[in-house]
Amino acid sequence: MAADRPWWLTGHGGLEPAPGAWHRAAVSEPASYELIYWPMLQGRGEFVRLLLEDGGADYVDVARRPDDQGGGIPAILPFIQGQRDGALPYAPPILRHGPLVIAQTAVICRYLAPRLDRIPGDEPSRLFADQLQVTVADVVSEVHDTHHPISTALYYEDQKSEARARAAVFVEQRLPKWLTYFERVVERGGDRWLLGDAFSYPDLAVFQLLEGLAYAFPKGLAAVEDQFPKLLALRDGVAARPRIAAYLASDRRIPFNEDGIFRHYPELEG
Repeated sequence: MAADRPWWLTGHGGLEPAPGAWHRAAVSEPASYELIYWPMLQGRGEFVRLLLEDGGADYVDVARRPDDQGGGIPAILPFIQGQRDGALPYAPPILRHGPLVIAQTAVICRYLAPRLDRIPGDEPSRLFADQLQVTVADVVSEVHDTHHPISTALYYEDQKSEARARAAVFVEQRLPKWLTYFERVVERGGDRWLLGDAFSYPDLAVFQLLEGLAYAFPKGLAAVEDQFPKLLALRDGVAARPRIAAYLASDRRIPFNEDGIFRHYPELEG
């Protein structure tokens, strides 16, 4: 029966081993990863990039290669148009690892984390790490909606008044609540990382969230950041990790800009 099942359900090539068998699976897995994401944006793909960078992974940021080397937007379209084998993604970020194709930021990070040793081994900690990553994704969605509160089919300039109202609610009400939650998580874990003494992949996600908020809402974050010393210490601790520090100083780190999720429009902090 197993031979008749799709490879993504059978763990084809050892890509989805039995629990506790990561070290055995790694022997048969492809050595490198391919990240498929928009070449001009940090966006949701940056959460994956940070994990790959911190884990010292061998990876290719496919669409950032020159067009004549198979990069650019044409490298992305076949995946979302169903012209590649594997699971059909709705949109980037997409990770290809051998025959396996994965979409959705949290799912990609969950796949990479044990392979890059960025997640604890016990089940409660793994589940909590997954929970935190999805919670970050919830905040990111709210940030996105501050500049596109009506529709992504409209330009920001077409929904400015609604964006101002949405951003005001986010900065005044939602932002402090989200930061309070993450501060409590760090505090309960022992004042260092989200999961206590064990560094894990959601620490990278919270770092990127705080960096994005500092870019998009510098006044709003500055007004409350003194209330969250443990969270800021976590941010600084991530930035000081050798591979992350090298990445942040390199041209691999795409600057924040007004085409991504975290956008700075001064009028939204009015």
